Amino acid sequence: MADAYYRPLVQRDKCKPRGALPVAGGHLWFTHVEQIARGSVSEVVAAADIPTQVRENLISARARFCGIDMQRPSIMGILNATPDSFSDGGQHYTFKDAVNGAHAMIDAGADLIDIGGESTRPGADFVDAVEEARRTSPVIAALNEAGTQTPLSIDTRKASVAKAAFDAGAVLFNDVTALTYDAESLATAADLNASVCIMHAAGDPKTMQDKPEYENVLLDVFDYLEARILACEEAGIPRAKIMIDVGIGFGKTQEHNLKLLRGIALFHGLGCPILLGASRKRFIGTIGNAPDAADRVAGSIAVGLNALNQGVQMLRVHDIAETKQAIALNTALSI
Repeated sequence: MADAYYRPLVQRDKCKPRGALPVAGGHLWFTHVEQIARGSVSEVVAAADIPTQVRENLISARARFCGIDMQRPSIMGILNATPDSFSDGGQHYTFKDAVNGAHAMIDAGADLIDIGGESTRPGADFVDAVEEARRTSPVIAALNEAGTQTPLSIDTRKASVAKAAFDAGAVLFNDVTALTYDAESLATAADLNASVCIMHAAGDPKTMQDKPEYENVLLDVFDYLEARILACEEAGIPRAKIMIDVGIGFGKTQEHNLKLLRGIALFHGLGCPILLGASRKRFIGTIGNAPDAADRVAGSIAVGLNALNQGVQMLRVHDIAETKQAIALNTALSI
């Protein structure tokens, strides 16, 4: 647990002062940070006055991740080969629908496809590893056999499912439990030389929305992810192969989600690329008056662009073409 935390006050104007520092090596910049300490009122301090290692983490360009340039916004397409996911359950449940859905996402401009066989929505039922692998590995194998150049990710919390997916051609182990659910996950990821995405979640899908509480959600999630990064490194997974996800909607109330989204630039201090997965989530429907998840595209894009303007590198989304168009316009207006 750090004594102080530093959130860059991110700017995007082309006219910037001498000495401005880049956010993660990109075109966004900052000159000051919010210094936050538990139990104290935060204050604004000059970037020049923060610890050297923190400053280095905040400004260093992120390496390519799964072959994807982290100096431009990128899109992870969501492919749920499940009957019960909260927004698209059943749409890609069959093998044929999953393969066709992946190709459609690639054609729409997805930089990476994330394939999952177990729903992690609030209240979701457990799926055993054999069934989960049956839903996902053949899809990954078929895409690779078809010559797909877009990198593929396995969205799972089980080591054996990840292993089967990597044998079929996956390159990213995306785990909503940050490689904690399965005792074999850290060693498996290291043995596979896998890139990993580690997410913060409080509780399991059955119970995670039962009155979640935090001392300070922004700092608590930061501390958790920092500890999991260190655990990955100790297991032999280099930091350059780690992406982080704050876990919007996973054991968080609407106010928790909003605090994380407002302060997400803090997480650049961990020195890893950041993935945001907020697409079509419940809080967007609540605030935007869209009870049906399919009607939350505009709200999802608004949340995603706000994150990109704080330096987040990748958005995990259902609506590829619409998000791609929004990113193109947002980029054109900021460079």
